[in-house]
Amino acid sequence: MFDWMPYAVPEPKKIRLIVNTDAANEADDQFAIAHALLTPRFRIEGLIGAHFGTRSATSLEESCAEIEKLLRLMKLEDRYAAVPGAPGAMPDERTPVPSAGAELIVKEALRDDPAPLFVIFLGPLTDLASAYLADPRIADRLTAVWIGGGTYPNGGAEFNAGNDIAAANVVLGSPIELWQVPKNVYSMIRVSLAELAVRVRPQGELGRYLFDQLVAFNVNWGDQPRWPKGEMWMLGDSPAVSLLLDDHAFEYDLRPAPRIRQDGSYEPASGDSPRLIRVYRSVDSRFTLEDMYAKLALFHEASSGPDPAAPWGKRS
Repeated sequence: MFDWMPYAVPEPKKIRLIVNTDAANEADDQFAIAHALLTPRFRIEGLIGAHFGTRSATSLEESCAEIEKLLRLMKLEDRYAAVPGAPGAMPDERTPVPSAGAELIVKEALRDDPAPLFVIFLGPLTDLASAYLADPRIADRLTAVWIGGGTYPNGGAEFNAGNDIAAANVVLGSPIELWQVPKNVYSMIRVSLAELAVRVRPQGELGRYLFDQLVAFNVNWGDQPRWPKGEMWMLGDSPAVSLLLDDHAFEYDLRPAPRIRQDGSYEPASGDSPRLIRVYRSVDSRFTLEDMYAKLALFHEASSGPDPAAPWGKRS
């Protein structure tokens, strides 16, 4: 599958990966999805479409459709398909929302495979919480990487957490190994339109789509453009990929897992022995973006080679 890459990753260094994404919510999930699919260290075990709250009544369906669009652009629709997650948030902390996505997480977590399983969450934690409540045996069988939650120590309103606070509290209160990338950290992945026009847009049909959909999302949002400063955006979901290439061992703290109040603020969990989670305080923006740019360029080069009709543009 990665014959187009100029290097190979040894099998013992590969990891299994499930991508859980509210792909149609904004325009940064698409970059992280493509980056993950282009990364030879990952054995992709599934891509789960996630809801994104009440912004749209059909958010789950829109996320699945967006995943499928990216797969077609990358000519991977015969290899992968979008798996639907929960259509909405959990009603409370005791009631899971059954879905094919939650079932996939349980299945892969319990599968006998020596490669470690990671599940990255680019939106709410609904499907992980539902999977855990349905089968708590998964708790020590996977590592979850979550883009979400407010800035420590106090927290605050944050979109991904706010779309299912009950699910976030289930996961925070569980024994599941959790790496959290809070709002102030995922906001470090700043990009300019000029940068993306030079580094992403020229990379074939995929690169053009990534660039154009990001511009279109912001320009066409309601009555007013949503660019916060005119010509920049944040690819906030991308750390979920780069932290699985290098876990930034000196850039996180082990913190007692909090509970999240309805306003997004943190409160200490009850109990004398709080469990610890990994909370990142920074992420390497250069490493994250340059790896993505390089893989997009290598993929485009291979896809434009002497046999462009072959899957992944395999070169002779």
